[in-house]
Amino acid sequence: RLFLIDSMSYIFRAYHALPRLTNRSGLSTAAVYGFHNILRKMLATYNPEYVAAVFDLEGPTFRHVSFADYKANREEMPSDLAEQLPYIRRVLEAVKIPVLARQGFEADDVIGTLARQGAARNLEVLIISSDKDMLQLVGEHVFVINPMKDDLVCDRQKVVELMGVGPEQVPDLMALQGDAIDNIPGAPGIGEKGARELIQKYG
Repeated sequence: RLFLIDSMSYIFRAYHALPRLTNRSGLSTAAVYGFHNILRKMLATYNPEYVAAVFDLEGPTFRHVSFADYKANREEMPSDLAEQLPYIRRVLEAVKIPVLARQGFEADDVIGTLARQGAARNLEVLIISSDKDMLQLVGEHVFVINPMKDDLVCDRQKVVELMGVGPEQVPDLMALQGDAIDNIPGAPGIGEKGARELIQKYG
């Protein structure tokens, strides 16, 4: 089994789950502490044969080139979280988990590529993420585990139950309804319910 960790999903969960913690020098430590606890639990629970932690890098991606307003409404990462990222990477290095990232691409793209490659090699791929965009990758050998929903495992049937469409239609659904988080406008007058009904009726 290949486990691919959407690292920022885990980090934000850890950051928001704990009260503000600092060390003696005043450095924030809650995200480091929380991330390590979540990581240790995941490794103990699943004991994966292969695992990698995937990160975003600073700077524009090919999506910003295609659509200038992509993520234009995103607030900057809180400074007390940003200062913890190097230490989280050090935690991963200490437990020998490779940190993967690619300039010009998002963690989603790296995870999607590795998931396809892993599935082609008959590995069972488990993506650890709360990002609903990841559900488009679900297939015979690929599953999504949502850490924000008590480690809910999403197979094809669960994707249909959650989204109202199959994994291969998730991109169509997102394109029609838009995505406020990423500042994607969608089709005028079409919301989540309307988009789902159109796809269910017309494919």
